[in-house]
Amino acid sequence: MIFAADDRAIEQAARALRDGQLVGLPTETVYGLAANATDDAAVAQIFVAKGRPADHPLIVHVASAKQVPLFAAQVPEFAQRLIQAFWPGPLTLILPRQSGVATASAGGQDSIGLRCPSHPVAQALLRAGLALGVHGVSAPSANRFGRVSPTTAAHVQSELGQDLLILDGGECAVGIESTIIDCTRGEPVLLRPGHITRPQIEAACGRIVLDKDALTQAAPRASGTLESHYAPRAKVRLISAHDIDAKLQALGPHANNLGLWSAQRPDAGAGVVWREQPTSPEQAAHDLFSVLRDLDARGVTQIWVQLPPDTPEWEGVLDRLKRAAA
Repeated sequence: MIFAADDRAIEQAARALRDGQLVGLPTETVYGLAANATDDAAVAQIFVAKGRPADHPLIVHVASAKQVPLFAAQVPEFAQRLIQAFWPGPLTLILPRQSGVATASAGGQDSIGLRCPSHPVAQALLRAGLALGVHGVSAPSANRFGRVSPTTAAHVQSELGQDLLILDGGECAVGIESTIIDCTRGEPVLLRPGHITRPQIEAACGRIVLDKDALTQAAPRASGTLESHYAPRAKVRLISAHDIDAKLQALGPHANNLGLWSAQRPDAGAGVVWREQPTSPEQAAHDLFSVLRDLDARGVTQIWVQLPPDTPEWEGVLDRLKRAAA
C-alpha cells in the first residue's frame, strides 16, 4: 500500500501509528519502519518484521527539540549546541533515557537515540501524530535486518511486502543513515559517521569528537554499527582503482556475473555490469544503496567497488562499504 503523501494519507498514517500499527516513512536519509515509540507492543512488531534482535536499539524520531525532555533525562550543553546547529537534519544523539520511557526502543539500555528528521513528509507525519498523542516514532531502516537500506518507497515494499502502509516521499536526498554521536560520556563520541561530518560536529559544539574505540568504557549499542551490515546478496569487495584494472585484465573473457561501481568505465566484456561512481561524496552517498540494490537485482555474484578516499568527507560512505563487505 504505497500512498502519495498528501494530507489524507498522512492523517491515515498518523491514526495507524496511534493504533499500534507500522508505517513506512520517508526521511532525508533512508526510509524508516515506524511505530509509536512509547508503545512497546507496537515497537516489538518492528523487531519481528525486520528480523532484528530485540537488544539492538532503535532511533526515536521527534518533530522538534520540544519532545526531547519526554525521552531524555539529561541533555549536555554540547548536545544542545548540536541540536541547535543540525536539527532538523541527519544527526542522531544518544542521551540518558528517562526511566520507564521507550523501553523496547532502547533495547534494554539506559540511553536513547533521538533524531529530528528534516524530510517534509516525516515532519508532517510527526506533527499529525503529536495531535493524536504519538510523541515520537521509533524508525529503523525499512528493510530486513542487515540488508541494504531502502531509499525509495518501492524498495520498502519489495523488502516488507504489499500490506505495509507506506508514505511515498520520493527518493531520499541523503541516501545513507544519520551520523550518530554518543552524548552520555561527557564528550562527543562518534558511533556512526554520516552526511554530517566529524569536522562539522567539532565546529558546532566546540569539542573534539572522540572515537568509540579510543575509550575504555564501552559505548552504548547503536543502530547500524554491527561489523556486517548494509549487505546485498552478492559478495562486496573493496578494491583500489589500480587493482580493479589489473584484476579485470587477469580475468579477461572469464569476467562474468560481476558488478562494478567505479569512477572510470572499464575495458571489459558483457559479463561486467558497470555503474559510475560519483567523485562527489554527497552524490556517492545518495547513490550507494540504490546501486547495490540494482546490481543485486541483475543477478551478479560479486560487486567490486572502487575504494573511495580515506578523508572526513567520505567517512560515511566508506563506513557503509566496509560493513557491506564484511
